[in-house]
Amino acid sequence: MSKILYEVGVRAYGLGVRLAAPFSPKAAQWVNGRKEIFEEIAQKLRDNTAPVAWFHCASLGEFEQGRPLIEAFKQKFPQYKIVLTFFSPSGYEVRKNYAGADFIFYLPLDTAQNAQQFLSLVQPTLAVFVKYEFWHHYTKALRQRHIPLFSVSAIFRPNQIYFRKNGGFYRRILERFTHIYTQNAASARLLASIDFTRVSTAGDTRVDRVLQTAKNAAPIPVAEAFKDHSPVMVIGSSWPEDLQVLLPFMQEQLPTLKFILAPHEIKDKELSGVEEQFAGQAIRFSKADAATVASYRLLLIDNIGMLSSLYQYSDYAYVGGAFGKGLHNTLEPAAFGPPIFFGPKYAKFQEAIDLVEAGVAFSVHSTQELSKAFSAVHENPAPREEIKAATQAYLQKQAGATDRILTSLEYWLPSRQA
Repeated sequence: MSKILYEVGVRAYGLGVRLAAPFSPKAAQWVNGRKEIFEEIAQKLRDNTAPVAWFHCASLGEFEQGRPLIEAFKQKFPQYKIVLTFFSPSGYEVRKNYAGADFIFYLPLDTAQNAQQFLSLVQPTLAVFVKYEFWHHYTKALRQRHIPLFSVSAIFRPNQIYFRKNGGFYRRILERFTHIYTQNAASARLLASIDFTRVSTAGDTRVDRVLQTAKNAAPIPVAEAFKDHSPVMVIGSSWPEDLQVLLPFMQEQLPTLKFILAPHEIKDKELSGVEEQFAGQAIRFSKADAATVASYRLLLIDNIGMLSSLYQYSDYAYVGGAFGKGLHNTLEPAAFGPPIFFGPKYAKFQEAIDLVEAGVAFSVHSTQELSKAFSAVHENPAPREEIKAATQAYLQKQAGATDRILTSLEYWLPSRQA
């Protein structure tokens, strides 16, 4: 029954996206990106004679988990071609020109025919699925072809279908993985509870990347001039739901605290609205000049791509998303050591749970809670120094996941290169 429901669910999803395409730009990208996908794959791989490593990510967040491993793999095994696939447009459309992969495609829908056709064209030596990707037909086809399959940066929770009495079909999908590398020990214990023993706790590969990014962060002259020795809170990936809590807090703290605001989506109307509320005190990055920007209290980031580097100017950080669909990247600011604040919806993000438990991040439900949590660390420098030290200790403990996984993957390569 579970298999039938899975088949129906996958096909219903595909049909639903196609029906939504005329009304939803994202659905249209999902559909259009898969038109003649096999012809595209065949054409681009037609002359390839090198061995192939296939990495699959659902979306942009999973890509950021897998990126350190992709780049380390490419550096250590340059003879391999990297095929990178995405399920979601939010991953593919942003990273379709990513230089770290040789070929980048949408993943065809998980049907038996699609899986066999895809593998026949790509002919991977090994496959690496990042975090949450457990497709029935692709895993089955890989097992049938004796192609090693790995899951990296995986997270499991007790309420997932794999650990229920009726989860046999889904447990069989897990059994097809050669090895699973989890982010935490709790996930490894859950797998052990269903007698899956090919598992290692490797940690979070994103930690390696954020530490490297922090170490190599290029200066941003406008942001540096804006800071001008003042305390700064960098607000990253904010949504309207975050701003409902943040804007009163910002008005309250503006006399003594500067803000750099980087919305998750750059919309002129929303930026204009913020500018109106902070008339004369806010300026957009695109209009700012390093010679005069220090006179402003709010710097509005109206571009994409510099947030991870902006955190180097943060004395405090607020990460958006946890008042809505999900928290954004808390590891990027953590790499620079400031106290971190975010909304209440973070239970699915292990790194956020860890940071809260370590006392370096603070979840808030309202403007009042944000003000209280901020004041507790702002009015006394001792907690801030303790937070920075604790954050660095946490990151160093997590570091090295990429090397641990890569060393293990190497075991499966020599015989495949013969």
